Amino acid sequence: MHQRSNDGVIATGNAQVRNTVVASGSNARVDFRVTEEEAERTGSRPLTPQEISDLLARFVEELRRSDHPEREDLAEFAEDAREELAAPEPRTGKLRRVAKALVEAVPGFAALASLAVTIEEAVRGL
Repeated sequence: MHQRSNDGVIATGNAQVRNTVVASGSNARVDFRVTEEEAERTGSRPLTPQEISDLLARFVEELRRSDHPEREDLAEFAEDAREELAAPEPRTGKLRRVAKALVEAVPGFAALASLAVTIEEAVRGL
């Protein structure tokens, strides 16, 4: 069995890994883009609460366009996280639980999964 790793992500069989996006299946493909503006803006520094909130807003937009069966509940959950980020002292434990739950809720939805992983990594940096 062929295996490749990417920062803890292991792909086997007909899977492809690009950055934080994984595709699997017989016709697996990955399309991952980071705009120069995003790359320059964040570099290797941790994201600010406002930048994480912006990611969550994008996540909600993508989620609402998706056919995810729990999209409204997940969108509400993500909006709650945005409110927590706006608090004077955001509760990072709560944010970590939300971020992990979003990652676990969106397998098979590549665009959402990519954003969820980015959010989870950013929250860990708080």
